[in-house]
Amino acid sequence: MANELSVAVLGPGGVGGLLAALLSRTGHRVICLSGEKTAEALRTDGIRVRSARFGDFTARVEADTELREPVDACLVTVKHTALDAALARVPAPALSDGLVVPFLNGIEHPAALRARYRPDRVAPAVIRVESTRVAPGVVEHGSPFAEIDLTGTDVPRPRLDALADAFAAAGPATRVLEDETAALWAKMSFLAPFALLTTRYGLPLGDVRTRHRDELTALVEETAAISRACGGPADPAQALARYDAFPPSTKSSMQRDAEAGRPLELDAIGGALLRAAERHGIPAPVTARVVDEVHPFA
Repeated sequence: MANELSVAVLGPGGVGGLLAALLSRTGHRVICLSGEKTAEALRTDGIRVRSARFGDFTARVEADTELREPVDACLVTVKHTALDAALARVPAPALSDGLVVPFLNGIEHPAALRARYRPDRVAPAVIRVESTRVAPGVVEHGSPFAEIDLTGTDVPRPRLDALADAFAAAGPATRVLEDETAALWAKMSFLAPFALLTTRYGLPLGDVRTRHRDELTALVEETAAISRACGGPADPAQALARYDAFPPSTKSSMQRDAEAGRPLELDAIGGALLRAAERHGIPAPVTARVVDEVHPFA
C-alpha cells in the first residue's frame, strides 16, 4: 500500500494489542514492544482478536523488547504505573522523527513525554473502547464501539492526519482535534469520578449512580470546575447523563485493577486532579476525601 506506515506499539495489551492487530490487518508494518516472553508469543502466534465489531481474526506482527529503528509513530499503551520502566524500550535516538502517541489516562503525561522526546512529535490520544488482554497475544474487544481522538499542539497537521487516516481505515472512528487541553480534560472529567467512586466502593457504575448519587454529583461538579480553570470543557449535567446511559454493570479499569491486586493509576487520575485544583485555587474537598479513601487499595 502506498501510504503504509511503520508503527511501534509499546505495551500490546487490551488497547495496544487491538490497535496493533487492526493496523497490521490493514497492511501497515507493526512492531510490538514488550518483555521477552510476550514478544516470543507474538512472534510465534501473532495477535488473536475476538470482536463482535471487527470480527475474529489473527494478525501477524513483529515483536521485540526494544525499538531499534525509526518508525512513523510509537503508540504508548501501557498503564501509567508502568510508564517509566516501559519507556526504556523506546530510546529517543532510535525513535528519531517518529510521533509519540500516548493513550494514557490523566493530563500530566504529555509534558513528561515532551521532556524525553521531541516536543513537536508528542501527539496525545484518547480512546473510547472496552478491550481486554486475556492472555499474551489474545485480545477480547467487548464494546460495540472504538473511537479515537488524536491531538498534539505543535505536531505538524499532515502527520496527525496521516495517522488518523490509518486508524480510521483500520476500523476505529477517528478525528483530529485542534485543542489538546480540551481533549484531555474531556476524558479526565468523565474518567475521574467514575474511576474513583467505583474503586472506592467496589461497586459497578449502576450501584454507584443510585446508592452514592450525591457523592457522584459532587465529584462531577468539582472536576468540571477544575477542568474549566485549566481551559477544558465543563458540563456537569452532560457528564451525569453519560453515566446514566452506561450499562449498570460497567466497571472502571481502576476498579478492575484493584480487584486483581494490580497497582492503581490513582496518582495519574486523582493525584493529578488535586494538583490541578491546587494550582488554580479550586476547592475539591470531596475529591480529596475520596482519593484518600482509595489510597489504601493502591
